[in-house]
Amino acid sequence: MAPNITREQLKAKMDRGDDFVLVEALSQKHYASTHLPGAINLPYEFVDEAEKVLPDRNAEIVVYCMNPGCLASREEARELEEMGYQRVLHYAAGKQDWIRAGLPVEGRRAPGRRRGNRLA
Repeated sequence: MAPNITREQLKAKMDRGDDFVLVEALSQKHYASTHLPGAINLPYEFVDEAEKVLPDRNAEIVVYCMNPGCLASREEARELEEMGYQRVLHYAAGKQDWIRAGLPVEGRRAPGRRRGNRLA
């Protein structure tokens, strides 16, 4: 089972510019709406296609989804390990934890993004 990483640890990795791949396990729709900075999208139902977006099985990978009750990232992390990925971490607290902490996100509904004459 992939070890957990906390919000603070993940933020520190980002701030340092560590070499890792951040993966959102939610649907493309959820990803397009908001995602953590620099994250790629690999919805859980497409984890069997991981080698297309994650060709390096030795790369450090951090997988997340919405919150601790969301099982997509936990299952995706487990399946990635079973597929031979060596360095998988699980951000179990997820996107809601990140947003509640006031940390930046990207996507259509990121705070401060304008839609017409109003904020999105």
